[in-house]
Amino acid sequence: MLVNGKNHHTVWVHPDNRFIIQVIDQRKLPFEFQIIDLKTSADAFEAILNMTVRGAPLIGVTGAYGIYLGLVNSKEENWKSNLAESADYLKSARPTAVNLAVLIDEMVRRLADCKTKEIASNLAFEEANRMKLREIAWSESIGDFGCALIEAISKKKNGQPVNILTHCNAGWLACIDWGTATAPMYKAFQKQIPIHVWVDETRPRNQGARLTAWELSQEGIQHTVIPDNAGGHLMQHGKVDLCIVGSDRTTSTGDVANKIGTYLKALAAADNNIPFYVALPSSSIDFTMKDGIHEIPIEQRDAEEVSWMEGKLENGEISKIRIVNEQSSVANFGFDVTPAKYVTALITERGICKANKEDILSLFPEQKNKVKG
Repeated sequence: MLVNGKNHHTVWVHPDNRFIIQVIDQRKLPFEFQIIDLKTSADAFEAILNMTVRGAPLIGVTGAYGIYLGLVNSKEENWKSNLAESADYLKSARPTAVNLAVLIDEMVRRLADCKTKEIASNLAFEEANRMKLREIAWSESIGDFGCALIEAISKKKNGQPVNILTHCNAGWLACIDWGTATAPMYKAFQKQIPIHVWVDETRPRNQGARLTAWELSQEGIQHTVIPDNAGGHLMQHGKVDLCIVGSDRTTSTGDVANKIGTYLKALAAADNNIPFYVALPSSSIDFTMKDGIHEIPIEQRDAEEVSWMEGKLENGEISKIRIVNEQSSVANFGFDVTPAKYVTALITERGICKANKEDILSLFPEQKNKVKG
């Protein structure tokens, strides 16, 4: 997608050095556009942990490149043990998004029969690049399927703008290109279907206000940033036609873990008979889990994300300010789970399905052996 009129991905191989992986530092957006070099598996781990990169598909691919970098920096005599250690190490960076573990485990399986470090390193490089291109293709397919939903509403509204509400950032910044929740919006915009996007600010890290709004502005898509608690009001007054969000982990039964606050939007949508769609690649589906509320691990992040806020001052300086009384304790749950009964449908790279085991497996029958119960 576009950054100042130029196409970008969120992760790529350095054009002059294949042993360096480059990423956009998303902590700096929208105020600064900076590129970070990853040279070791520790660099990849830290980038995932501190949210230089974030979003389930992106951290999965970054983890895959982390495996590659770990091999490059291993000694010939112990590369196999280092591979296992790197895999466990990288998977521990963030617990909720399943893509990280799925892609790293896939990498390890593909490298299992390699005889030398050189062979393994070359194959890991090829595999990480393949996974990146696969995620792009999946996101674009999600966009095509989701666009049909927006187009149908547009026809019913006789060409009046379709109002879409989204939470957090499930855009190209969270993926590699296109995004998940935003992909249908980009596709609709390219087909000249009039749309307007309500962008939840998504506290405490404000990924909606800082990232989604920035993405949409770069593409020229009409949008409005709203306080997190405004969505229900807009739905009550007929100002939302559909909701589209992403997912960090979805169970085989259709329960969806996404950025904290998603559940509340789903409840408001259900109360106002507004379609609530979840856009996700199959790499975000955990076929081994069936009870999202009790099985999905919910990341609890640093209290400082809640008690402090970062912004740009009038003089142009980027600064942090404390917004919470120093004597108050803070809880910072990163995600919540929306039960499947509140999800209208899942938009995947293979099509749209109901949020239940039977319909999910109808799109992904090869995963049946992983499903429990």
